[in-house]
Amino acid sequence: MNTSGDNEATATATEPQQSDTSTNRRQNYGQGFLDTISTGWAERPVTLPEAREQAAYAAARRDAVSAAFPGKRLVVPAGSLKQRSNDTDYPFRAHSAFSHLTGWGSDSEPDSVLVFEPTADGHVATLYFRERADRTTAEFYSDASIGEFWIGPRPALDGVAADLALATDHLDAFAASDDDLVVGEDPDLTRFVSELRLVKDEYEIAQMRLAVDVTAAGFDDIVANLPRIIEHPRGERVVEGVFHQRARSDGNAVGYDTIAASGPHACYLHWTRNDGAVLPGDLILVDAGAEVDSLYTADITRTLPVSGRFTDIQRRIYETVREAADAAFAAARPGVTFRTLHETALAVLAERTAEWGLLPVTAEEALDADRGGHHRRYMVHGTSHHLGIDVHDCAQARREMYYDGILQPGMVFTIEPGLYFQIDDVTVPEEYRGIGVRIEDDILMTEDGPVNLSAGIPRTADEVEAWIARGSAGE
Repeated sequence: MNTSGDNEATATATEPQQSDTSTNRRQNYGQGFLDTISTGWAERPVTLPEAREQAAYAAARRDAVSAAFPGKRLVVPAGSLKQRSNDTDYPFRAHSAFSHLTGWGSDSEPDSVLVFEPTADGHVATLYFRERADRTTAEFYSDASIGEFWIGPRPALDGVAADLALATDHLDAFAASDDDLVVGEDPDLTRFVSELRLVKDEYEIAQMRLAVDVTAAGFDDIVANLPRIIEHPRGERVVEGVFHQRARSDGNAVGYDTIAASGPHACYLHWTRNDGAVLPGDLILVDAGAEVDSLYTADITRTLPVSGRFTDIQRRIYETVREAADAAFAAARPGVTFRTLHETALAVLAERTAEWGLLPVTAEEALDADRGGHHRRYMVHGTSHHLGIDVHDCAQARREMYYDGILQPGMVFTIEPGLYFQIDDVTVPEEYRGIGVRIEDDILMTEDGPVNLSAGIPRTADEVEAWIARGSAGE
């Protein structure tokens, strides 16, 4: 049972108790409680931690922001708790720019603010957040959102300062100014902190590898649980739950809502309802990513034959999607435009769908930028996006830095072509209808070319069938 707010007090430990009729869930406390609640607590040990690994990287990022906005006061809010229903909130997740520039990940505090105060030499950065409440205050026991009696110990200013190697102050000391440049409100600052993440540093790359590893284990869990998934009338929900357990136990959470799309549902690109059955003979498309404690996330898709074997038509479609993915990977190298990956993948899909007689024109005509596009009926989404602390990272970057930008070492992005033949699409033969396939991998660009971080998760049709056979055998 969620008891949040059930016993919220209506008086402080030092004030007379007052009646509150604003809600029928508030309960009054006796004077004996109010007189003694602040006493009888052991002293908390004070041990300052060593600075966490990402602190130095976050400091370098702040230096880049400071250099770009001389003389300006910059404000980067973490964000606040968001209501789910009545008096329950969604789990807090700090704004990506805030975490990127502070190094504070899943343990960050709601309502915190990072402020760059301009100086003659640049900026002084200070992290403002709500300090740990003294037990002599009513907040300790009466506030279900921030009281330690409700949510557990909160961080102290000096502890966070040591942990992040960053000056801290109480949130009450922060005062906004009309001249502030605020992330999310000022377009230039918002763009800059987004583009700052286009090229990842060593710490970020290590976190991406970790997120991929956790995600790979989650996919193994799904394969191992296929018999149970098939048995349940809402097997898609079981897939979602199995993956969530791994993401939550070995990471922080899922990086985005898991897509567990079986049968015709695989043709809906963002199917997150996940309430369908998983039936032998169908394919199930699973698009999932684990977010680790630093908030970096993977984003991987595999399409599995539920019965363990692809039919001939399923294999044809699957291997064509893999061919497109492999072609895009081969085209990726430093100096190539980001959009080249998409164009390369689409060329394969246009050629194959034309060969199958699905297009009313030739592949060459379909690929004409102005008059073509017929093949896009079967893949309306893009082939790649940047990936990192956001699943669609750097989304506020300028087009010339993103889609029309140049691939550089340190960039992490997806390659994820697909083919989707809706169940009621009469432009394709009946045997194609209701089949959706996507293969998505997470790619790191290096000076020597691309590295597929998720290559260890089976990709070819033969590898996928062998993977399922191993899983069903309990290996």
